[in-house]
Amino acid sequence: MTGLALVTGASTGSGFHLAEALAARGYDIVGVGASSRIDALPDQLPQVEVHPVRADLSTSAGVESVWDAVAALDRPLDVACLNAGMSLGGAFIDTDLQQELTMLSLNVTSQVLLAKHVAQHMAERKQGKILITSSLSATTPTPFESIYGPTRAFVYSFAQGLREELREHNVNVTALLPGATAAEFHDRAGMQNTAFGDNSTKNDPRLVALLGVEGLFAGKDHVVGGDRSTRRAAVMNKFLPEQLKARRFAKLSRTHTH
Repeated sequence: MTGLALVTGASTGSGFHLAEALAARGYDIVGVGASSRIDALPDQLPQVEVHPVRADLSTSAGVESVWDAVAALDRPLDVACLNAGMSLGGAFIDTDLQQELTMLSLNVTSQVLLAKHVAQHMAERKQGKILITSSLSATTPTPFESIYGPTRAFVYSFAQGLREELREHNVNVTALLPGATAAEFHDRAGMQNTAFGDNSTKNDPRLVALLGVEGLFAGKDHVVGGDRSTRRAAVMNKFLPEQLKARRFAKLSRTHTH
């Protein structure tokens, strides 16, 4: 029987390529997105059965609607990629609090709510794979993205803890830590006028997704999603002082003034 995979944030960027990579492995897809663009996913992945779900995962009702859609298929869920997320650039004293609370809901709370459903379902079946998207930002302070980095540090630690808990249930959990990726992510974060605004030197989202899926199926605890310089940065971040990392990150994330 064909397997079933859930991918959140599947409309664009590395989320779309996660769905694409899993479809290439023969998995039917439940693809989740916040906008009507998710409706195009069945045409983009015609080789498998695709169930697009439009949901706002920053709300608990949105998360529940996604799990209801999975449950309605009455099929075992084999793979779950908890990938949806957002950022917000700017100095903390200037940024909008409501946007930051929305980011906390999407990046942290929704991951926990959906993971609860997924983990219980897979543990009961004694089978499954969960990929949780964190970020290289989990390994450094992130000034001028001061809330985003901590949300990614949370899910990275959460993924590692959940991995250990679910080992006895034959469920693998892998954290994906992408570096800066050439997608709409920083545009939506209002960071076009920072060093992160230029996509030309960023990682290919297809490469990030492929590394994530390969690492998941290889049973790795985490995967750094990106090229050699991204992987080198991940290693350096293990040893550099937090203050130095913070100042280095600030140079990249601070808005350019002319």
